[in-house]
Amino acid sequence: MHAWEAIQKAVDFIEENLQEEISTELLAEMVSLSPFYFQRLFKRLVNRPVQEYIKLRRLSKAIAQLNKEDQRILDISLECGFSSHANFTRAFKETYGITPEEYKKTRPMLNTVIRPEISMNYILIEENVPLIIDHIVLEIHRENLTSPESYIGLVADVPIVSQTPIGESTGIDVPGQLWTRFHKEKTALTKSVHTTIELGMSYMADSQKGIFKYFVGIPFQDKLNNTNDFTIQELPAGNYIICKIEAENFEKLVTEALDKANKYLFGTWLSNQQLTSEPFSAEKYYTDCDCGNVMEIWVKVLD
Repeated sequence: MHAWEAIQKAVDFIEENLQEEISTELLAEMVSLSPFYFQRLFKRLVNRPVQEYIKLRRLSKAIAQLNKEDQRILDISLECGFSSHANFTRAFKETYGITPEEYKKTRPMLNTVIRPEISMNYILIEENVPLIIDHIVLEIHRENLTSPESYIGLVADVPIVSQTPIGESTGIDVPGQLWTRFHKEKTALTKSVHTTIELGMSYMADSQKGIFKYFVGIPFQDKLNNTNDFTIQELPAGNYIICKIEAENFEKLVTEALDKANKYLFGTWLSNQQLTSEPFSAEKYYTDCDCGNVMEIWVKVLD
């Protein structure tokens, strides 16, 4: 058994037993490792200590339950493996800065920790060859964008520390909140225009201010009306690496699939190809096509 297979076995066991007490010693024994080496390997491959990861996965499950109107917070806390309502509330507030009761009232979008598929760190797919893993399809290809594409939408400052690396931090999901706002306001742009593409873009990181810009929008056309309150942003011309993602439903596409694809593209594939990308990335969503739940990550490679 490879080391990553042992840790994946432990991760899968955790996922199936979140409501139970799970000790580090039990997990180490299950995969025939000493607690010392198990904890070292786990932190290296999952990027979190064992018990912290268990807590954050329990909180992720709890957030889904909190969105159900007929669920009491006490029942949710016990169902998700917390010993009491007080322990659940304390863990929730330490992680997200609000209590479960406050979350139920305001329903902000939160960054949650996704169960990792560790094997993706050790698979290098060829271009134009699909990879099917954990009910997600990934395919990477190159494309030369001969002229820039213009988009119109909304932009927000995002705190770097609370959003990156992708899937590792917790807190308010600022890009997700911006998408929600845009979908409420975009009718001012689309009364006479039907578009099947939406774009999200991360760019202009400022390490001194600790922020980056995140933009969401639709293709810009001259006949769009009421554009004064919106921002125009270009996807520049150039050579791109494009990671196409397919998932079984839209919710999985924009959460788990996007998280895993980003980690694979930036953490494994580009570095193994000895490619460096420019300091921005774009997400293209195809909102009205017969291709299923599909999106693409676009990164512009440096010449």
